[in-house]
Order: sequence, then C-alpha cells, then structure tokens
Amino acid sequence: MEINAMLTLTTILNDARAAQAVFAHYSQEQLDACARAAGKALYDNAQELAEDAVNETGMGNVADKTLKNQSKSRNVWHYLKGKKSTGIIERDETNSMITIAHPAGVVGAVTPTTSPSMTIMCNVMCALKGGNAIVIAPHPRAKKVSAKTVSIINAELDKLEAPKKLVQCIEQPSMQLTSELMASVDVLVATGGPAMVKSAYSSGKPSFGVGAGNVQTIFDVDVDYQVAAQKVIAGRCFDNGIICSGDQSIIIPQTHYQQVIDAFTSQGAYYIEDQREADKLRDALFKDGYTNPDLIGQNVQVIAQHAGLDVPKAAKLIVVKSNGRDDDVLRSEKMCPVLSAFAYKDLHQAISIAKTNLEVRGKGHTCVIHSNTLEHIEKIGAALPVSRIAINEAGSLSVGGTLQNGFVPTGTLGCGFWGNNSTSENLNYQHMLNVQRIGFTMSDKSVPSDAEIWA
Repeated sequence: MEINAMLTLTTILNDARAAQAVFAHYSQEQLDACARAAGKALYDNAQELAEDAVNETGMGNVADKTLKNQSKSRNVWHYLKGKKSTGIIERDETNSMITIAHPAGVVGAVTPTTSPSMTIMCNVMCALKGGNAIVIAPHPRAKKVSAKTVSIINAELDKLEAPKKLVQCIEQPSMQLTSELMASVDVLVATGGPAMVKSAYSSGKPSFGVGAGNVQTIFDVDVDYQVAAQKVIAGRCFDNGIICSGDQSIIIPQTHYQQVIDAFTSQGAYYIEDQREADKLRDALFKDGYTNPDLIGQNVQVIAQHAGLDVPKAAKLIVVKSNGRDDDVLRSEKMCPVLSAFAYKDLHQAISIAKTNLEVRGKGHTCVIHSNTLEHIEKIGAALPVSRIAINEAGSLSVGGTLQNGFVPTGTLGCGFWGNNSTSENLNYQHMLNVQRIGFTMSDKSVPSDAEIWA
C-alpha cells in the first residue's frame, strides 16, 4: 500500500474515533435527529443520486433507483423512530433485568456497486442511531456517487452541529485500503460479493456479511397466475434485476405450466423453450458460473443482443425453460431480468428443485411462495434452507422491509449459517450496539426442586 494512502486512512480513522467520542454522549433525541437527517438527505436527493449511480456504474435504471432511494430511506426511518438505542433501553420487572445500550464505536461499511447510495444510507442511519461513527469503503466502480452521497449526508449533519468526520468515505478506494479498514474498525458490515464477504470474516474484527441471492419462487395450484406473474415481473425487472432478493427461478406445477407461462408472456415476458436458443443465452449470460459482468443490471434488449437472440423490443423479461439437468447453469443467480423456469409434479419435487438450485448458490437468503394454502406454505418453509420467505409478493420488493410487512427495513440481508453468515436477520441498528445487562437476584422467586426440574 502506498504510504500516502496509508496516512490518509490513519487520519480518517483517528478523526472517526475523535468524532465518535463526542457523539457517544449524545441524547436519544440528538441521535434520532442525526439518523433522520441522513435518511431525509437521501430521500430529498433520490433522483440526482440515482442518475449519478447509473451514469457511473452503468447498472440499473434511474426510475427504479430513485424509487429505491426514496422508499428505503422512508421505511428505515419509520422503523427507527421511537426506538431506544442509548442508555437504559429496557427495564424488565418480571425478571429483574435492566438493559443498557452502548455504541460499538467506529463502524466500517463496505458497500456495493449495485446499490451504492441506498446501502450507504441504511448503514449510516443504523450507525448514527446507536451513537457510532462510520467509515464507508465503496466499490471502486461507484466511488464518485458514494462520496457524493456521504457529502450530502454530512451537509445535513452540519446543520445539526454534529461532530465533524462522523461519517466519512474513502474517496479513492482500493483492495488494500479496504482490507486495512476491515482490520481497524470496531465492527464491520460487508455488502457485496462472496470474496469480499469472506475477506471481511477473515479481518479479525466482528463482521456482518451477506450471502449471494438466488431466490426460488414456487407457484402453488390455488393462486391467480396473472396476479402472481405481475408481481414476479415487477420484482424481477426492478432496477434491471440487480437486487439480491429478486426472484431468480419460477417453479411451476406441471399441470398448470402452460397457464403460468401464458400469464408471463401476456404481460411482456419473452419465453424461451427451445434449448438451442437457451444455450445461446447460457453462453452469453454466464462466465465461470457467475453472471457476465457486462450484463449485470442491463435490460432485456442488451442481453438479447449479446446472446444473438431476436427478442421483441417491448419485452420486459426473459423466461427460459431449464433443461432439468443438475448442472444447468440457469439454476444459479442471474443479476439481470432473466428467470429460469422449472416444472414439478408434486410439492415434494418442487421443494427438491428449489433445494438443488439453492445448493448451487443462494443458500440461506430468500424464497418466495405464491400460495393460499397455509399447510403448503409451512411445509415448503420448513424444508428450505433460507432465512426469509415472502408470501404472494415479489422478493425484491418485500423482504428488505416495507410499511406493510414485518421484515425489518434494511439494505443488508443476512443469510445465516446456511450462507456462511454470522446472522440470518435483516441488518439493523441493534447489530451496531454493545448491549449490557444488569441482573438482580429475585429472593422472593420460588426455586423448584430437582425432582420438579427433571420431571
């Protein structure tokens, strides 16, 4: 690492610790004001930052990134406000326990190229809510929009006279600087590819990483396929398919297969059944088992051009039938508006297909079920190794938390031990706190005998 870069990072970290030492003594009201300001800054500048992200990264589209910036900032603040995050946060009279929250200190956040501004905002809001400073290490392909996002947030924090350097961004990121940051902070949040997350877990610091998404969507026999298809299309096409919780494969009852496909094609999907045509898509879409970097976050027309396919200009989505082989690369994650389709004979086979696909990539992340039969929902849910399941909704538009479901709003989705992650939860401010518990002996509490305990 260059000496100047190392000195810059040392300065950043020293400034962060100095700012956090002051911020740690802020009241709950002051912490909340700062967290709100960070979210409102993104909300108010959503379109400008969306335009900057698309121009710099070449991924996604402005309209959806704008909506993502707005909805996520609104949802996260709605979740955060009113919750205690400093000092005594709970008095449990029943168990004679007092719970006290303390800041983690300096948070390091490694952010992706796919959703730079939104991810930074989520991490910053959660860090500030707990009285922490935060240093962002952005993906090099999104360094300009990331630095601008932090600058806009800091302008709002300055209005509140928050400590300077509370939120900082490495403006010239590199692998070396990111690795050094990982080894220097008090807690690390890593949102990105498997290699980067593995590096975070090897940093020697407490880390929260995320796994790859490969969302399996199972259709039951008792749903309105037109409605279900509309939801899947909306979610799969959102921001040109770069969201990790977006539907990746549709697993369809064999008895209703054509009916489901018709529902998709009637709403703008282009269907590929011929495996010679599917092979063209496979060859263009994947490199070494992963989505071709040139096609991540691109629209259907760009994908079709690369694959040499004649696809209608109005097509929103490509649905391609799998060849059914266990080694079909279409079982993997596709970070663009492409869905693979599978047919199943019974629920047992549907679960088996989903499990096989998850073993390729995406274990621990998300599943979607379109069904109105609770027994089937519970059976599928209990059988699949995923941390979250959306019912009758689009994965990318639901499991990251909305105002109409119970998922915690976030930009970082843990995949649990299934996905080699330290948490299966939606990352939030509680993951950036030290929680202290004070326990008192309850002398008047009845103590059971050994015979009663072992009965």
